Formats: sequence, C-alpha cells, structure tokens
Amino acid sequence: MIFIAVRFTTLPGRGDEWLALVDEFTRATRAEPGNLFFEWSRSVDDPDRFVLLEAFADQAAGAAHVGTAHFAAAMETLAGAIAATPEIINVEVPGQGWNTMAELTPRPRA
Repeated sequence: MIFIAVRFTTLPGRGDEWLALVDEFTRATRAEPGNLFFEWSRSVDDPDRFVLLEAFADQAAGAAHVGTAHFAAAMETLAGAIAATPEIINVEVPGQGWNTMAELTPRPRA
C-alpha cells in the first residue's frame, strides 16, 4: 500500500472554502479503482490548515491517480488557494488499509 499524508495551508481566511473547493477532486479520487481511502482533516489549532490522508493499493495505482484529469485540474485550482507549498509524507507500507488498534477497545455498555 502507498500511504500519503499531505499538509495544506490555505490563503488566510480561505479555510472555510477548502472542503467545497476539493469536493469534486475528493469524490473522483475515491472512485478510482486503486484508491483505498482519501480523507481530509482540519486543524483544531489553525482553521487554514488541512491534512489529507490517502492510500492507494500499490505504486501503479498511485501513478494512475497522478495521471488523471481530475488530479491535474485539482493542482491547477488548489495552486490559487494555498499560502505555501504543501508538505508531504509518501511511504510504501505492508497491508491494504487500516488495521485494528490493539491498545484500545470500546467498554461494554451497562
């Protein structure tokens, strides 16, 4: 699995627009056959900062993603909405997605 984390900082005050701005890109990416997940989170400390966690089945699926028209369109659109070049972590990890966390399970309800 290819795991990617990308940190985006929007132009000041544009954070409230971000999720709408990336909506079409998000939906198109999630529909790709090799996409395992594509999830956005907003910082609790900085309303103009977002983190994207995404994963693809393998290197080929990741390369196919970067080659799509919706990826190219998103890069063009997002370039006008960011304050800085995004930071990225891109690693290959074993497995095909999420595993169960061993240290925490729900308590039984009374």
